[in-house]
Amino acid sequence: MKKNYDIAVFHGDGIGPEIMAPTVSLLRDLAQTSGYQLAFTDCAAGAAHYAETGDALPNASMEAARQSDAILLSAMGLPSVRYPDGTEISPQIDLRKALNLFAGVRPVRIFPGQKTPLNMPEGREVDFVLIRESTEGLFHTQGCGEVTENEARETLLITRETSELLFKFAFDLARTRKETGRSAGRVTCVDKANVFRAFAFFREIFDAEAARHPDLTSDHAYVDATALWFVQKPWDFDVLVTENMFGDILSDLGAGLMGGLGVAPSADIGLNHAVFQPCHGSAPDIAGQGIANPLAMILSGAMMLEWLGLRHDHAVMAADGVRLRTATEAVIAQGAVLTGDLGGSATTTEAATAVATALRES
Repeated sequence: MKKNYDIAVFHGDGIGPEIMAPTVSLLRDLAQTSGYQLAFTDCAAGAAHYAETGDALPNASMEAARQSDAILLSAMGLPSVRYPDGTEISPQIDLRKALNLFAGVRPVRIFPGQKTPLNMPEGREVDFVLIRESTEGLFHTQGCGEVTENEARETLLITRETSELLFKFAFDLARTRKETGRSAGRVTCVDKANVFRAFAFFREIFDAEAARHPDLTSDHAYVDATALWFVQKPWDFDVLVTENMFGDILSDLGAGLMGGLGVAPSADIGLNHAVFQPCHGSAPDIAGQGIANPLAMILSGAMMLEWLGLRHDHAVMAADGVRLRTATEAVIAQGAVLTGDLGGSATTTEAATAVATALRES
């Protein structure tokens, strides 16, 4: 069992560094208390770095990411800094493609005490995971779509190789959730197979994987109906798996169910690497004011610990990830120390300190 882990840290743009600092501090404290070592390596990247140097993701940073045990990435991009073709700087997408991080994991949880715009029936809880394919789909021609004076084209790509990896990941996750008592073990393929041949192909590969898991339940849903059901009955879902663009849109809807992007963590996972980052953007309008919400970043750090612990059979580290997630959720549920985006008035430091206090009391 490993005791020393190298973590590549991308501090990001805008509020990125402000929410990364308390997250790293919490992770360091957990590691020191539990007896393992997290070595954090700072990696340059992002829109501000591009504006200064003309390079959004230096080779040295990419190599550090490749050599790391996990990658912790804060909010990236600035609306005012763009490539010559008008698109925003997105090193996080470059990392996904370069490291083949095919499974974008977006957990959605609404627990007792958590504020939500939904009218939740009594006794209901929402606890599902949206898995977004993160390397192809409609993002395939990112940065190289065809544009002429009168028309523009982007190409959607779905491959058998990536889809098979994606669906195996989804069913494995559903089995883990079932075995730990979090769900009944159900995987829903979200597509638009009634219109597009590419999604009929996607669904065919899903069904082949589903047949290998007779102990789990599988079904299908069109993406437009899924968006409706996210609002009407999100407690019915367990694991959902979908194409890149559909997942991009649905994951923000899922964050809205939880009360906002400020409490929405994420991971992009491949066979050998994984990136953990908050779902929200860099919010340059509030950067430097000390009022950014660090909770999604902290929850992403918790996901990293759980993933590392399971990957390396390090039960204490995995348990620390659960403890950090539970402590953060307790702060959200109690509602006494929340930042402005969640209806409170706490500073970034106060919110992170509340999580540290909840950790000590757990």
